Amino acid sequence: MALDRIRKRPEDHAGANLDDYERCAASFSWTQARSLLDGLPGGGLNIAHEAVDRHVQAGRGGKLALRWIGRDDQIRDFSYADLAAQTSRFANVLAQFGVGKGERVYSLLGRSPELYIAALGTLKNGSVFSPLFSAFGPEPIKARMSIGGAKVLITSEAFYLRKVEPWRKELDSLALVLLTECSGNPPTATVDLAAVMTAASETFETVRTEPEDMALVHFTSGTTGRPKGAVHVHEAVVAHHITGRFALDLHADDIFWCTADPGWITGTSYGIVSPLTNGATMIVDQAEFDAERWYRILQDQKVTVWYTAPTAIRMLMKAGAQIPKRFDLSRLRFISSVGEPLNPEAVVWGVEAFGKPIHDNWWQTETGGIMISNYPAMDVKPGSMGRPLPGITAGIVERRNGEICEIDKPMAMGELALRPGWPSMMRAYLHEEERYRKCFAGGWYLTGDLAMRDADGYYWFVGRSDDVIKSAGHLVGPFEVESALMEHPAVAEVGVIGLPDPAAGEMVKAYVALKEGFEANELLRKELLGHARKRLGPAVAPKDIAFRQNLPKTRSGKIMRRLLKARELGLPEGDISTLESEER
Repeated sequence: MALDRIRKRPEDHAGANLDDYERCAASFSWTQARSLLDGLPGGGLNIAHEAVDRHVQAGRGGKLALRWIGRDDQIRDFSYADLAAQTSRFANVLAQFGVGKGERVYSLLGRSPELYIAALGTLKNGSVFSPLFSAFGPEPIKARMSIGGAKVLITSEAFYLRKVEPWRKELDSLALVLLTECSGNPPTATVDLAAVMTAASETFETVRTEPEDMALVHFTSGTTGRPKGAVHVHEAVVAHHITGRFALDLHADDIFWCTADPGWITGTSYGIVSPLTNGATMIVDQAEFDAERWYRILQDQKVTVWYTAPTAIRMLMKAGAQIPKRFDLSRLRFISSVGEPLNPEAVVWGVEAFGKPIHDNWWQTETGGIMISNYPAMDVKPGSMGRPLPGITAGIVERRNGEICEIDKPMAMGELALRPGWPSMMRAYLHEEERYRKCFAGGWYLTGDLAMRDADGYYWFVGRSDDVIKSAGHLVGPFEVESALMEHPAVAEVGVIGLPDPAAGEMVKAYVALKEGFEANELLRKELLGHARKRLGPAVAPKDIAFRQNLPKTRSGKIMRRLLKARELGLPEGDISTLESEER
């Protein structure tokens, strides 16, 4: 059974950047946060300058910035000075081919050093960077590059030949394709990146960009229709920097590992920008998930701060709490998770496996950075998202007579909303002004997530507004049902949906993936139904349970409930380009 609260002792957060939540929240200002960054010499603000060049200019160029670990355990190290030189080379390559300020540069790469260099080099050139999942097929790639008006693509030769060349002539804007891992002569109308990088200068004056200049475009899948391109500006770096300090407790002497792929916004905001602006050393692993490999990396690289996804944590739980005991993880002081809500059982499991809880936090592609979090200096309530970042005003709202009204009653369900104006807030959906405007009403940014706020100011995720189940007059949040089933020792993962029911309106159905050693059979199904009924009561507990070996998930780890429902009811599946099972 999950604990109601994990108490923090003073020694648990000695030296934390945010050592007193109430005091920091009361005194915080975004002006103060901006003062922690340098700005460009002569004026302006550029993410790449804050992440790399300012450290070199301050005499910290010799500090290890990035350690890349290949699938074969090959290691490549890059100091801050190395990154400055390589990103300048890439910026010079773009300038050589006439790629200018504001033009769109896309990447289609795995977690290779070239990806990180290209991201920062693009920003240094004043161009706009848009990362794509390396496992996308041709259609999702074409759709996103068309929406963004891609001028440049950096990808591997193999990816290009298989996923891009067949349709390239249909995209008039695409003027330059830079290839990594060339086998010989590059294909027609492409350029060998290694060759032009070698010839390029290591000196480049960062293009002056202003805080509101476009810097990043991140795509997020819609329930139906085409993906949305969320636009972020250079001022987002202010939020990337301070949220890394507060929510992840990053210090300059930290060794930080964010396991997210940069094709997902977490892998850019916190897998590239935030650790570098904070002067930390970041670890990048090219390989896919393997429990023992991950524990070995934590041990051998002496990782101090680890940011990962609930799916990965559940996979580690599935592998057992005994494996980490074979490794020396004594340097690990803070663990955080994002991607979807972290079940209470997983938070508590962190104490068993690592001697410390896993700290959940909440944000979206649209928010650009962490908005609500559990902090080192704050008690953890397992299952809660935590409390808003200093500088973020959150609320629970509902529509009354066409107006947006805040709900003050503790644990009342409503839509989670944020007061606009933080630096990393998206500035647009590309070419979809009306869709963007609908996100704002009554002085709030409306997240589309349903949540509750308790008397202590902690927020609790209920579900996406279109995921909540209305059964016999009750509003049932799928996360609550999933968390209850996760407490059973046989359960590895759960997805819960509502299905039409003539009597109740909707009935709750759960899809369960089992841990190794457990067999899917009728006896276990009845046991799980009884467990849920005992924990949740008959009004909320699922009426049916189906076993699935794998649940459909996005690469960022979110269980795609809408896809479970669409397949159950034979409805259109919508945009499934980020579906993990189709990527592997």
